[in-house]
Amino acid sequence: MGRHTFVLDCSALPHADAEQLDGLAQLCLRLRRAQCELRLANPSAGLRELIDFAGLAGVLAVESRGEAEEGEEALGVEEEGELGDPPA
Repeated sequence: MGRHTFVLDCSALPHADAEQLDGLAQLCLRLRRAQCELRLANPSAGLRELIDFAGLAGVLAVESRGEAEEGEEALGVEEEGELGDPPA
């Protein structure tokens, strides 16, 4: 059986603090003990800085914007076209 990955959308944490970071680290630890992985999606710049400052950059995996797992559709990416182009 393969390893499960949980992706947590962090866009609702625009002003993350140490308490929230502690919760994320504890969740990551619990998931690792259960042979699972936690990936953080859409973290704010402040959350990224806090992760780096706390030395957790190698522990808490952060998804790059627009990155998709194998077999998943990349969300948040829109095709651009000319104003006069008919819809596909």
